[in-house]
Amino acid sequence: MEEINFAKIEKKWQKKWEEEKAFEAREDSKKKKYYVLEQYPYPSGSGLHMGHAFVYTIGDVYARFKRMQGFNVLHPMGFDSFGLPAENAAIKAKSHPKKFTDDAIKNFKALMKRFGFSYDWGREVQSHDPGYYKWDQWIFLKMFEKGLAYRKKAPVNWCSKCNTVLANEQVHNGKCWRHEDNEVEIRHLEQWFFGITRYAEELNSGLDKLNEWPELIKRLQRNWIGKSYGTEIIFKINGKSWSIFTTRPDTIYGVTFMVVSAQHPELMGLVSDKQKKGVNAFLKKLRSVSEEEIDQLEKEGVFTGSYAEHPMTGEKIPIYAGNFVLAEYGSGMVMAVPSHDQRDFDFAKKYKIPVREVVSGGDEGKAYAGEGVLVNSGEFNDLKSSEAKERITRFLESKGLGKKKVNFRLRDWLVSRQRFWGTPIPIIYCEDCGIVPVPEKDLPVRLPDNIKFTDVENPLVKEDKFTKVKCPKCGKNGRRETDTMDTFVNSSWYYLRYCDSKNDKKIFSSEKANYWTPIDVYIGGKEHATMHDIYFRFYFKFLRDLGLLKHDEPALRLFTQGFIYGTDGRKMSKSYGNVVVPEDVASKYGADAIRFFLVSVASSDKDFNWSDSGVDSSWRFLNRVYRFALGLKKGDSSARLQHKVNKAVKEVKEDIENFRYNYAIIKIRGLFDVFESENSVGKKDFESFVKLISAFCPHLAEEIWESIGGKGLISLENWPEVDEGKIDNKIEEQEKALEGAVADIKNILGIVKDKTGKEPGEVYLYAIPKELGNYSEKEISERLGIKVKVYAVNDKKKYDPEGKAGKAKPGKPGIYVE
Repeated sequence: MEEINFAKIEKKWQKKWEEEKAFEAREDSKKKKYYVLEQYPYPSGSGLHMGHAFVYTIGDVYARFKRMQGFNVLHPMGFDSFGLPAENAAIKAKSHPKKFTDDAIKNFKALMKRFGFSYDWGREVQSHDPGYYKWDQWIFLKMFEKGLAYRKKAPVNWCSKCNTVLANEQVHNGKCWRHEDNEVEIRHLEQWFFGITRYAEELNSGLDKLNEWPELIKRLQRNWIGKSYGTEIIFKINGKSWSIFTTRPDTIYGVTFMVVSAQHPELMGLVSDKQKKGVNAFLKKLRSVSEEEIDQLEKEGVFTGSYAEHPMTGEKIPIYAGNFVLAEYGSGMVMAVPSHDQRDFDFAKKYKIPVREVVSGGDEGKAYAGEGVLVNSGEFNDLKSSEAKERITRFLESKGLGKKKVNFRLRDWLVSRQRFWGTPIPIIYCEDCGIVPVPEKDLPVRLPDNIKFTDVENPLVKEDKFTKVKCPKCGKNGRRETDTMDTFVNSSWYYLRYCDSKNDKKIFSSEKANYWTPIDVYIGGKEHATMHDIYFRFYFKFLRDLGLLKHDEPALRLFTQGFIYGTDGRKMSKSYGNVVVPEDVASKYGADAIRFFLVSVASSDKDFNWSDSGVDSSWRFLNRVYRFALGLKKGDSSARLQHKVNKAVKEVKEDIENFRYNYAIIKIRGLFDVFESENSVGKKDFESFVKLISAFCPHLAEEIWESIGGKGLISLENWPEVDEGKIDNKIEEQEKALEGAVADIKNILGIVKDKTGKEPGEVYLYAIPKELGNYSEKEISERLGIKVKVYAVNDKKKYDPEGKAGKAKPGKPGIYVE
């Protein structure tokens, strides 16, 4: 038969969907809303990759399913279009990143439409659109008003390849998250921060309410937020009070040295003249490390020349600068108790610092980190650790030397970036007025279109037309901020702009945003657990506190998809040469075959390997379905077929709801096998089948729907109803019994042939009377290609020369081969 032109079918229905605005969402609907969202992509010049196709197919199947269930579905798409790749391309080509970005978006959209993703394109947002980043700047100003956006000098992570600073979350194993081969160094710079730590408690406790988020993501967030209970103890150093946080105040008498972070901005104030040379030599060797790396580091340090006064004994405690303390954690200094902390123990042994046991229970030669009874602790001797913690804290409080404290590992979010292609920070510096926010009426602060890149330095710094500006307060000459914002800022609230993307008066209508949010199901990668997934929760809570939103969390359910690996078992990468381009595969097999394959291999949250043969198999199956529809044998459905259809409708619904798409595909394939085996098919039953495949293969489903006389678009049809009365589990029992009998007969036939060397002539099967209906002579004969005669064991006319009927059992008929 003539090969099916899937490309023609795809174009036909994509045009129809667009003409009829099939997927446009409206807030005034009386239907219950459902917001399905995949994390919006960076539109790279290399185009849509198979990982994109996978995650968008997952979301689209769900959106189409919910639409057919009668929900008012919002399923939008946009582009996270600021960022370094476009800027680096512009530097190389001596062009403007806007050109590369716009071209990439055009390419992305064309491919997304080719795959039939049911997006409401009327709500599209693009981060680099001034109409969008105007509201990034508006949020910044609101944070500035509330004291959440602030500027300070701090040790920062500097990537020489990005030529900008990175947030702590963007440093992985001491390397840039974009450049895995480039070690990040420490610099001290004036930078802008967002006070996310003000929301640390709520970000942490809110995880308890997110019942439909993966436990892995919640655990990673809890670890990153790092809530801990302890005591803040004041140590006097050079006449100044330093507050040191510890979870083990019971070990206070075991402190034999202090360690200040080598990245601490006040470090040099602690360094004596005698020690400066040694400290500077030590600092030159340092690189940026993440908290996860610290435990694996070789612990190194250098004496600063300063001492702390022990709050309980008055003893002079030497202070070291070390590579295993983070400047941002607590005060950036820790009290070291080598007898009860292995890290401190290793350091003390290396630098010959005394070790003093204060909690009994350990072995000599290593640190004991457990609890026990206090020793060498003055008046607190013989107390258990749990009681000592309370007693020592109360004593310190009475002396004004300490207090109970809840501490968080989470640090404020560093948002300054020394690059061009990002949201300009709406701040002006005035010699008289200091830091002055740009008035809201002057937003957006636009990036200049006529810009020249000469190197990787931010060209805004030398762009007088951009930097030279009047102070909004006093009217004197001022200077505009040239740093731009981290691109994670853009992606922290985009889902809210989808609710009202055309509004040029407000960031969004609260009424519309509160109608659509929270997101009902949010789909994205687990790699964003401690970056985007925390940032967008923080933004939502801040905008709620401005009175714009009424809920507490942005997404009710989070689904994290797996990764696709190449046929060589490695993650798809250009460097490995194993990338599969969706456009090329779609040209050969059609988009529906790719969609069908991507969700059929494994559970959607698991990694899997790409398979050319798998796509080919999907394509062959869809061909079978289409040809079957064209030659549909209309008539009444058998009870068996009606049972199979209704059972599949029920089970596929449950599988899609739980993202078990691979199980749904197995059931759909199995149901189609039944259709092919039937002599006639009822119109309603086949319509139900076409509806089942429509979420996975929307173009083909529309074409078949039209060919069998369906009205309107199947994409807007209702999900098929289950007729429980048609589900007969006895049919399943019969099929299971028949399959078992066929397998047993095959086995016996093989044995007979091996023994006699002859082909058997006939087969006789003996079933207990109530199971006789399970064994169809015709079907078993056709399956085996040999004549089979079926008897009830009590049939007086049966042919049974060897008495095999007497060996029949429930579910296990007797068999005689002649």
